[in-house]
Amino acid sequence: MKIAIYPGSFDPCTNGHLDVIIRSAKIFDKLVVAVLTNVNKVPTFTVAERVDFLERVTKNIHNVEVNTFSGLLADYAKEINATVIIKGLRALSDFEYEFQMALTNNKLNPNVETLFMTTSTDNMYLSSSIIKEIAKYGGSLDQMVPIEIQANIYDKFRR
Repeated sequence: MKIAIYPGSFDPCTNGHLDVIIRSAKIFDKLVVAVLTNVNKVPTFTVAERVDFLERVTKNIHNVEVNTFSGLLADYAKEINATVIIKGLRALSDFEYEFQMALTNNKLNPNVETLFMTTSTDNMYLSSSIIKEIAKYGGSLDQMVPIEIQANIYDKFRR
């Protein structure tokens, strides 16, 4: 069984993330969408909220599992027998950092390769930061965030 990991903070997940999930799920037997618990970042949404969002928007994709991890991605890949790490790229600026991380992960776990997947052109501008900024001011999230989680995003900023 070919297992891939799509790691990220997903704070919150966007249509760009969902696009990469859908396309990756078509390639691999199992795709683990792994929500990173990063002590260096202060997320807007809790890990539980982010997992819930992802589970709701992927519920109809039979080979997607949502999970969490902390620590080294290379170790987590080994733990779940994943041989591929999926990294979504929006722009050239993403590539330098992701390339460095791919080489590092392969050094730490030679059995894992990184697959770079560009987002579709409709979603290239999207980032979780942009989504939070729009929601903060009550702007429309249509066609940027899955409809299933839009109300939750707005609610977070109304409090």
